[in-house]
Amino acid sequence: MAESFGADPDRYDRTRPRYPDALVARITAAAPGPDVLDVGCGTGIASRQFQAAGSTVLGVDVDARMAEYARGHGLDVEIGKFETWDAAGRTFDAVVAGQTWHWVDPVAGATKAAEVLRPGGRLALFWNVFRPGPDLAAAFAAAHREALPDAPRNPWARPTLDAYGPIFAKVADGLRDTALFGEPEEWHFDWEATYTRDAWLEQLRTSGEAGTYRPEQLADLLARTGAAIDAMGGEFTLPYTAVVVTAERARV
Repeated sequence: MAESFGADPDRYDRTRPRYPDALVARITAAAPGPDVLDVGCGTGIASRQFQAAGSTVLGVDVDARMAEYARGHGLDVEIGKFETWDAAGRTFDAVVAGQTWHWVDPVAGATKAAEVLRPGGRLALFWNVFRPGPDLAAAFAAAHREALPDAPRNPWARPTLDAYGPIFAKVADGLRDTALFGEPEEWHFDWEATYTRDAWLEQLRTSGEAGTYRPEQLADLLARTGAAIDAMGGEFTLPYTAVVVTAERARV
């Protein structure tokens, strides 16, 4: 699933949501300096936001296709799996990861982050979590259920913050297990985006799960989801909460 994201990096970069400016500002303010390492940087969505806020950013990603795209948009990116990536003695004021840390081993990744962070540096791991209203959730859940009756899970069938809770807890436990960080915190930033039918269907194609569907299954899901959006008038507004799991690198 993780390897599917680089199949169409231009679509991924064009359609995936950005992060609230307040999130970027709070992370940069909490770091002791401007040097940022972006883990799983992908096409550089978060990296470019941190650059715009005044940070100097190095990205690392396992997918050469995503790295090539990011480099073409002015980013410095190295290819490798973060847990075994060679930092060559370099250290950073912040290590960040947007929508990617669930692909990283929670203890090995936290240990590696501690190795490359300067004392007092900030580890900040963040996700955009959609929070649809009940009508939107019901419509999208029905489309998913009808198109993929045998799917192991329906992402619209339960509140997504509840679904992400175990991920956030696992990440925080990984930080604690290293004994190299202060107590993890969660920061929440609420925002919303309005999508047209076509814009949402383009983004839907970039999900990790979409890359595992058979072509006819994906086509059916897109058609049913599109019909649901048409019934709403052709567009909808989706609330998000951007959640940051963060901790400071021990100063000793």
